[in-house]
Amino acid sequence: MSMWIKENQDYNRPVMITCALSGVVANREQCPAIPYTPEEYAAEAKRAYDAGAAVVHLHARSPDGLPSYEVSDYRAIYDAVTAACPIIVNFSTGAINITTDQKTAHIKAIRPAMGALNMGSMNYAKYHERRRDFVFEFVFPNPFSEIVEIVSVMKDVGTRPEMECFDLGHVGSSFPLIHMGLLEPPFQYSLIMGVLGGVPPTTPNLVRMVEALPPASDWELIGIGRDQWRLVAAAIGMGGNVRVGLEDNFYLAEGQMARSNGDLVEKAARMILDQGREVATVEQCRERLKLSHT
Repeated sequence: MSMWIKENQDYNRPVMITCALSGVVANREQCPAIPYTPEEYAAEAKRAYDAGAAVVHLHARSPDGLPSYEVSDYRAIYDAVTAACPIIVNFSTGAINITTDQKTAHIKAIRPAMGALNMGSMNYAKYHERRRDFVFEFVFPNPFSEIVEIVSVMKDVGTRPEMECFDLGHVGSSFPLIHMGLLEPPFQYSLIMGVLGGVPPTTPNLVRMVEALPPASDWELIGIGRDQWRLVAAAIGMGGNVRVGLEDNFYLAEGQMARSNGDLVEKAARMILDQGREVATVEQCRERLKLSHT
C-alpha cells in the first residue's frame, strides 16, 4: 500500500455505516421491503439507525413508488426520516434525462448534511449470463462542467460532497476540483464496485483505488449485488467504511432476502465487530466529516 495509507489510516477507528434505503430502479416486485411513502422511508431509516447506521442515502420516490426529482417529495421524506431518528441524511444527485438545476434543486432547498457527487461519465449496464444479453444498458453522463456546477451548489449551502467513484479514473477526476478549491478536507469518497461499465469487484482493484486517494480522505466501499459481502469484509480489514442497503443488494446470503434495510445494516455491524473494530456513532461521523447540517 502507499505510504500515506500506512501513516495516516487508523485501522482501529470506528467504521461508519451508510444505508442506501431504496434507489430508483428496484421495486416491490423484486423486494417487498423497498420503501415508497415518506412514512415507509422513516420506518426503514429507523430500522437502519437502530442496527448501527449513521447515514442514510436517499433517492426520492412519489408515494406510488415511481422515481421523483421533486423538491416536495424530497422534503416529505427528509422531514419524516429526521423526525424518526437523528441519522445523517445524504441526498442523491445522480440521474439521467433531467437538468442540472433539477439535480440540485433539493440540495439548495433542504441543505442536507451530505450530497452524492457522481465523478464521471460511464457505460452503465446489467448483463444476464444465462440469456447472454443485457438486462439494461445506458450511458450515465456526468461531464466536468456539470460536476463543477453541482459541487459549487453544495459548497454554497454547506453540504458535504460524497464523491461516488465507479472507476479509478473517477478518483483522479477529483484532483482538479481540489486544486480549484471546490473540495475541502476531509474528502469523502465512495468506491463503487460491481456495476458493469465500472471497476470489476475485486479486492486488488479496491486496494488500487484506495492507494490513489489523496491525504485527508475518508472512504467507504459500495458493493453491488452478490459481490457485496466479501468486499465489505475487505473494506473493514483495510480501515475503510461501508455502505449497505436495498439500493445495492437485497440478500443477506444466497437465497436469503433481507426483510428490511435494518437486516443488512445488522449484518454489516456484526462483520465490523467480528474484525475487532467498532461501529461509528452519528456524533463520531459528524465530527470526522465536519458536517454542517442534519
